[in-house]
Parts: sequence; C-alpha cells; structure tokens
Amino acid sequence: MPQASRTPDVRGATHRWKFFRAGGFDQALLETGADLAALETLDQKLWVALSCPVPGIEFDRKTLDLVDSDADGHIRAPELLAAVKWARTVLTDLDFLVRRRDRLPLSAIDGGTEEGRAVLAGAKLVLSVLGKPGAEEISLEDVCDTERIFSQARFNGDGIVPAHAAEDPALRSVIEDAIACLGGRNDRGGKPGVTEETIEVFYKEAQAIVDWWDAAGNPGTLPFGEATAARHEIHHALKAKIEDYFQRCRLAAYDSRSASLTCPSDADYQKLAAMSLGGDLEPVMSFPLAVPADGKPLPLSAGLNPAFSGAVRRFGEEVALPVLGGMDALTEEAWRTLCGRFAPYEAWIASKPATALEKLGEERVRRILAEDGRAALLDLVAQDKAVEPEVAAIASVERLLRYCRDLHLLINNFVSFRDFYTRKGKGSFQAGTLYLDGRSADLCVPVTDVNRHAAIATLSHVCLVYCDCTRRRGEEKATIAAGFTAGDSDFLTVGRNGVFYDRKGQDWDATILRIVDHPISIRQAFWAPYKQLARAIGEQMQKIAAARSKAAEEQRTARMIAAAGQATAAKAAAPAPPPFDVAKFAGIFAAIGLAVGAIGAALVSVVSGILRLAWWQVPLVFLGILLVVSSPSVLLAWLKLRKRNLGPILDANGWAVNARARINIPFGASLTAAAKLPEGAERSLTDPFAEKGRPWILYLLLLAFAAALLLWRAGYLSRWLGG
Repeated sequence: MPQASRTPDVRGATHRWKFFRAGGFDQALLETGADLAALETLDQKLWVALSCPVPGIEFDRKTLDLVDSDADGHIRAPELLAAVKWARTVLTDLDFLVRRRDRLPLSAIDGGTEEGRAVLAGAKLVLSVLGKPGAEEISLEDVCDTERIFSQARFNGDGIVPAHAAEDPALRSVIEDAIACLGGRNDRGGKPGVTEETIEVFYKEAQAIVDWWDAAGNPGTLPFGEATAARHEIHHALKAKIEDYFQRCRLAAYDSRSASLTCPSDADYQKLAAMSLGGDLEPVMSFPLAVPADGKPLPLSAGLNPAFSGAVRRFGEEVALPVLGGMDALTEEAWRTLCGRFAPYEAWIASKPATALEKLGEERVRRILAEDGRAALLDLVAQDKAVEPEVAAIASVERLLRYCRDLHLLINNFVSFRDFYTRKGKGSFQAGTLYLDGRSADLCVPVTDVNRHAAIATLSHVCLVYCDCTRRRGEEKATIAAGFTAGDSDFLTVGRNGVFYDRKGQDWDATILRIVDHPISIRQAFWAPYKQLARAIGEQMQKIAAARSKAAEEQRTARMIAAAGQATAAKAAAPAPPPFDVAKFAGIFAAIGLAVGAIGAALVSVVSGILRLAWWQVPLVFLGILLVVSSPSVLLAWLKLRKRNLGPILDANGWAVNARARINIPFGASLTAAAKLPEGAERSLTDPFAEKGRPWILYLLLLAFAAALLLWRAGYLSRWLGG
C-alpha cells in the first residue's frame, strides 16, 4: 500500500503525499495536478534524481531544451520546479499536465494573469493566421510549423518587412529593388525582406548617387561635354607612358650622358633582331613612346613606338586638337594644360559613392526619391514590430502545449522512476532492447566512452555487455551498455553478434566489445561449481590427449628419421639396449596398486555408508552433497545480487541519482527475458536429426556390478546377504 506523509507548503496548507515502494526505496506518486503544484514542497532528498543530461536520454529534445533554461545541457531540480511554476501561472488547472495531451482548450488558459493573457493572445493569433479564428482548442501541430504560420501572416514581429507585406505596388517595387541591391534578411516566415536599417541605407545611398550625378553639371566638370568620358579614357590610357617620356627628357636635360641610357640599348635591339616580330608588338611595349632628348616634344604622328603609334595619333586628334589646335608634337607644357582640363572630371569620378544602386539606372533612382516611400516603409516596419509581443507569445503557446504533453512524463522519470520500476513503460534513460543469446535485455543505456563508463558502472554489480551498434552499412554508429540480469553468461563472449532495437523501432547490428562480469542469477551460481569442474576435467583431458598426440607424433618422426638413416646407422655399432630394471617397474606397479587400492577403499567406504542408510535417506545424502558443493557459490552470488544498483550505470552517463535504486532478483529477472514458446503453441518432440540414444541401462548395470564386486571383495556384501 502506498505510504502517505504530510508536508507543509509555502502557503501554510498541507498536501498529502503518496509513495510506492520499488527498488528497495520509497518513491513519490505524482498522479494529480495538486501533486505537481506541491512538488516544490517535497524534500529533494526524496527525489530519485537531481540532475540528468539533455543528450543521451530518450525524450523529446525540444521539450528538454525548453526546460533547460540555462542551456547548459543538464536538467536540474530547480528547472523542473520553474517549469511547473510557469505552467501554474498559465493554466487554470494543472490537471491538464497530467492528461498528457498535445492539444488544449482555449478555456484552459488562464486569462487572469499577464502571462496567461499573452499566451491566449498568441494562441488566437495562430488560429487566426491558420484560418481557424473560431476554434475552441489549439494543438501542438498548429504551432510547431512556425514557418508556415509566419509565412501566411502579414506581420510577424521580427522587424523584417517582405515585399508581400506592402499593399502599395510602388512600395512593393522599392522593397524588391532594395533587396536586389543591398540583399535581404529572411523573416520568420522564411521570406527575404528589409529592415529599418536596410531602408535607411537604401535611401541614403540613393540620395548620394543622385547628388553625384547632379555634380556633373558644375562648370568644368565635363570639359568635352558628353564626349568627356570617352576622351578621358583615351587620355588615361596613355597618361603613364607620356609621363614616362617627359621624365626621360628631363633626365637627358640634366645630364647628356643619360640620353643613351634612357633609350633602348643595343642589346635590346639585338634581341628583337633574333625574333620574328610579325604583327606581335609585345616585345617593344616597354620601350618609351619616342626617342627622348633634352627639350624634345612628344611627336604625335612620326617617330613613335609602333606599339603605341595608333593610340598616340588618336590622342592627338580627339584630345589634343580640340584643346590645343593643330600640332605635330606635344610639349610638356601643353601636356600639363591637358591634364589640368581633366582634373575636375577626375575629381568628380573619384568622389563617386560606392553603391549597388547604380545598376538600377539614373531614371529609376530619381523616381524612387521623387516618390519618397521612406516614411511609408518605416511605418511598415513599425507595424511589424508592434505585433512582436503577440508573436513572441506563440513560442509560449508551443511551450505550454509541449509541457501539457511531456512535463508530467519527464517528472515521473526524474522525481521517481515510475515507468522503469512499474514495467508499464520504459524509463527515459533506456535506449532500447538488445536481442542476444536467446534473451532480450531491456536495461540498455547509451554510452560515449566505454572505458570511462565501465570504470563507474562496475559498482552497480550488474553484468554489463558493451556493444558497438551500426546500421545503414556503418553510416550510423552508436555504443550501448546492456544489463543482463537473468540467465547465465556462459555464451556471452566478446565478438558475438546480436540485434539492437532502439526506441524508434530501428534495428542495429550489435557486436559485443567488452563485458563487465558480475553474477547474473542464483541458477547460474548453483551450477557454477559443476561447470567449473567439467571445464577443468575437459581441459585436463584435452591436455592429456594433446600430450599423447605429441608423443605419437614424435615417435612417428623418430621412426621416419631412423628409416631414412638406416644405411648410415648400419655402419656404426648399435648401442646395447638398457637392461630391464625389475626394481623400477616393480615400484611403478606398486604405486599404481596403492592408488587403485586407495580409490577402491574410498569407494567402498562411501558405498557401504550409503548402503547402511534407509532408502529414503539416500536422496537426502545426494541433496546434501549438492548443497555443500553449491552453497558457497550461491551465497556469494546472493550477496552480490542484493547489491545490484541502477545508480552507477546512470551516474556514468552524467545523471545525479539521489537514491539507492536497487535491482533485486525478481525485478532483475523481469528486465531480461528468455525465449519461450507462445501460449497455446503446439510442439512436436520428434527430431529426425536427434542424436542416437545411449544404453544408459547397460551403463547402470555395469556400474552396479562393479560396485557389488568391490563390496564382495571387501566382505561387506557377503555379510549383508548372510545377515
């Protein structure tokens, strides 16, 4: 019967707790919303666990992340209490948590609290967006697909406005242009949009590029009008080579000896002479435009480097001629004049703002500024942000629905291990079921580091089998530790294969890689001495057989060697055989006789003692012998089986188990099931390949005859018959 205790809560009231006994300790029964509401008053020394890891347990990961408020990868008692407290502020009745449903009536949400009103508004918003404004309940499925919800809503509270949110086609086009030029951010619905920052940058850059275009109308900016850009390109292409030419001329004026050095050398021309130039002018690209000399102007038609002659002539016709008039050569002063004419244009080019809006074209950018949709777009952003509280509440709606479905189950796998110990379900730490050696093991936990886990888990005194699990041709891998708590370990060896079924029903190939050996059952302990004796006899017989086989092989080898060397051995004098040692063989036979006599005397004494007993005492003697032989092994196993504890197995995985969660013999037997025929199945005992029967009756008669012979020789049988 469940035990009850009274624990005062913080409001001075009392709650009548119920406990059930399992695993050798008391565990709290959490069956009602009142139990959950009073959970904070339950002494945490009575909790089975105080912490559990988020990864590695079989539970909805998103629910665990919601409970794990500090996102440290562990769920602790205060976080569970905080989850229950939050649910209490939102729900009208905590019994909705105990029902474990993934849907909730809107009437169950408490509109009398600030948090409840926000969640209720979020629930109504979701239903409205999904086209169900009159629905009276909301499901987890409704709120899980947030991308679908937000993609259908005009505003979703993230401050990102996609094009479809603008009802005005002109504003919609501006948003599309802004996204094309500056890039967009995906909103909660997964669609690209613009933010307040994007809008400000877009209009700022639009105004900057327009101002730059307007600056082209300043006096002197375009010295050649519309042809300025093309002529500046010609000027800019030759600017470096022309500057190079006049620099060489200045060097020649400085020192006449440099004139020969600033011109191509004889070696340069010799290289050209050895080449087939054809139409390739690349070899003379590095030569100056013309032969430099002191005060020599740059010729514009004759005496030019053939690689640049065409470009120089075009420069003279399209750039120099309109400014300087007709001339055959360009002085350095005239060159400076031309550069001065282009200076305002180059300054204007250098001031061009770096923006991607230029690709929209001048006409489109000017129209965008003329329409002035900046304020309207910013208003759309403000409208989107205005619904942020309601949208944020959608996450709270999902949180509430997940708590309604999962929180009670999580608490019952934390405060108590109810599902595990009642065997009505699986504990959250159970990864699945391992099928191996004609048994199924339900106590399977995931493992990341086998050595580290085994070092701690061995304190559980449970026989643990560590398996490498793979599926999909090794693409998916996992490691588990399976506890074998019934049967024996005779055929549990490293390398054996089995099949592991995870909680999703997926099958994995499992191979034993390590075994932490502990007693499994009383039955195994009872037969252990006889199995050990049988193994010892078998090993000894194998040794004797191997020794005899080796001796026979050595004899055959010796005979072969002797036969091969018979001709050589005949030439040598054969050694005389050793004399027969009568005393030695007499001693051997005497020793054998003493041994046989001792064994016979022992058998006679045992058999004679048995024959003195009444018939009903004989079975008791054999039973006593069995007990004497098996009792030490059984007692030792019983003591170890009483120490089996679930705690170290979970502690090795990062749990903080707060109780001595024992696995006694009856409960352990339920965790490992052996193969058995289905109920009502028909069974045929005829085996066409069964081994042939042995004449056991003949063996027993021969044994009885041998015993009678021994008794007769000892005189017991004659006295017994005569008496």
